[in-house]
Parts: sequence; structure tokens; C-alpha cells
Amino acid sequence: MTDLLEKLFTTPLWSGLIKAVVAFALLMLTALILVWFERRVVAFMQNRIGPNRAGPFGVLQTLADGLKLLFKEGIRPRKVEVGLYLAAPVAAMIPAFLIFMVIPIGAPVHIGEATVTLQGADLNVAVLFILAISSLAVYAVVLAGWSSGSKYPLLGGVRATAQMISYEAAMGLALVPVVVLASALVADGDAGLGAMSFATLVDLQSGSFRGPIPGWFVFWLLPSFLIFFTAAVAETNRAPFDLVEAESEIVGGYHTEYSGFRFAMFFLAEYINMFNVCAIAVTLFLGGWLGPGADLPYIGWLVPVFWFLVKTYALLFLLVWIRATLPRFRYDQLMSLGWKRLIPLSLVWLVLFAVVRAWQSFGAPWR
Repeated sequence: MTDLLEKLFTTPLWSGLIKAVVAFALLMLTALILVWFERRVVAFMQNRIGPNRAGPFGVLQTLADGLKLLFKEGIRPRKVEVGLYLAAPVAAMIPAFLIFMVIPIGAPVHIGEATVTLQGADLNVAVLFILAISSLAVYAVVLAGWSSGSKYPLLGGVRATAQMISYEAAMGLALVPVVVLASALVADGDAGLGAMSFATLVDLQSGSFRGPIPGWFVFWLLPSFLIFFTAAVAETNRAPFDLVEAESEIVGGYHTEYSGFRFAMFFLAEYINMFNVCAIAVTLFLGGWLGPGADLPYIGWLVPVFWFLVKTYALLFLLVWIRATLPRFRYDQLMSLGWKRLIPLSLVWLVLFAVVRAWQSFGAPWR
């Protein structure tokens, strides 16, 4: 068995195919778990029961809902632009899968002479890749709203365009200090790959910068983490930033005219994107899969995956907590927070961090 796995993972085609299939299965399972997790946590916080019928503790309720949507009749309104209407759910799913493929969920595993990375692809420009792919997700929302032939989806699509563009700027600016710090550490000889590779960013956080404090970037780039996480909540259209699909105002937003499995694809994409942004935050700021116990016999390769999931679900719990607690913003408040608060704050923090790094590297300017 070991020889077969070694042969498969030393062949690029089979290795990539296996990783793609495993990533697809893992994301589908993760989306099911997240829906149940959110329902239970919100019910607990709001003193309700939550799902408790299908399976123990309602764990099969999400599966039952998914099967219902799978077999439900898909209704297509008369005035839709058919091609774009059908392409929008697919365009929502593809970026979600592509982003996950560059996130390392564990330490490399050795199978015979083969070294298997628990990552679809280790890109040396992974930070730019996730920013580029996440910006493509807005097209799915815009196309769904514009092609539906109704004013309510159109309003949701227009809102999504303004919202995602506004908060992508803050998200990108928040990641610049991460790249600057990583570049400085790579230049000092701490790593061998590019400073924007996720695998390298995790390796750079494995040491200790000063005393007992771990080398997680969140201890040195806390403003970047807070800005990134806030912008990520807005990018995934989560409460209190869920103006795109505000049920009380525009029925359901951009997917009002969708039903059956096409609606389920939008639903899955939203929860996969939730997992992705939390996984990215863990990778960039919280040490990724780093944690104690990786040298245990037999199960040592599972321990990093465990720590990665623990950190990621801790951030997901925070997302659910925010949804259960905060009311929805007004649209002017949404735009004001993005353009008048987060973007200026990101620029000020970037300038301060750049000055400090320059001082550390070259000394005071009057010397």
C-alpha cells in the first residue's frame, strides 16, 4: 500500500487529482458541519432549541436539507438571461474551491521517498492569488442579480458590487505588512521560498521573535489582523454586513429567483467562503497548523491538522457569535465604515509599520 501511494504522489497528475478530490470532499463536509454548527450555536445564544430531530443533536438536519434542495424542482423565471442565470451559481463555487487549494492544512507527510504537502499547490504568490480570486466572486453575485429579471435581485447585485469593492481595498492593504515582515525574515535567511507563499508564512511563524512570545504574526501585526478579519466578514456578506441579501428589505437579495440545487450552490459557496477566510486568517496571523505534539508516533501527521481546525473553528465561532449579537448596518453605515474608517486606518498602520521596519533595518535617518 505504501509503495502504491508513493508511486501515485510522485506522479504530478495523480497527485493533483487526488488532492482535488480530497479538497472537494472536505469542503462539502465542512459546509454541512458549518450550517449545523451555526444553527446550534445561535440557538444556544438566543435561548432556543435549534435542530434536534434528524440524527443525534440534529447533526443530520443539514444533510436532510441538502437532499431536499437536490431533489427540489428548479424553477426558471421567464425574463431571465438564461446563460448568465445558469452560470452564476457555478461562478460562485469555483473561486471558493480555488482559494482553498492554496491553504496548507497540515505539515508535509512523508510516504516512502515521496513528500506529500497537505496543500493543493504551494504558490509563491499565494497572497496575490487569494486577493485576485476573491475579487472574482463578486461576478457571480452581480450576474445572478442582473440576469434574474427582477428588481430585488438587481438591488442585491448592485449592493454586492459596492460592498465587495469597498472592503477588498482594506483587506489588501491589511496584508501588505504581513508581506513586508515576511520579506524581512526571508532576507535574514529564515526561509527559502517567496515571502507570499503560505507554506513559507507558516514556517516563519514557527520560531520565537522575542522571549517566550511565539512567532505568530498576530502578536506583531494585531491591527492588520483586526482590519483583515473585519473586511473578511464584509466580503462573505455575513451579519452585520449582510446588506446584499437583506431579507427584510430585498426579500433574499441576488438569489431571490433561484431555487433547488442552484440556490444550494450559492448557499454552499457562502459557507465555504466563511471557512476559507478563517483558514487564511489562521495561516497568515495565527501560525497555521503549528502546535505541540507533531512529533508523536503514528498520529504525528494528524496533530497539525487538528491544530489548524481548532484555530479555524475558533474564528468561525467568532463569526457566528457576531451574527447572533449585532444588528444589521444601514447602507450608509456600511460604506462609511469601509471608506472612512478601515481604509484610512489601514494606510496609517501601513505607514507606521513601514517606518518602524525601515528604522530597524537602516537605523535612524539622521545617522
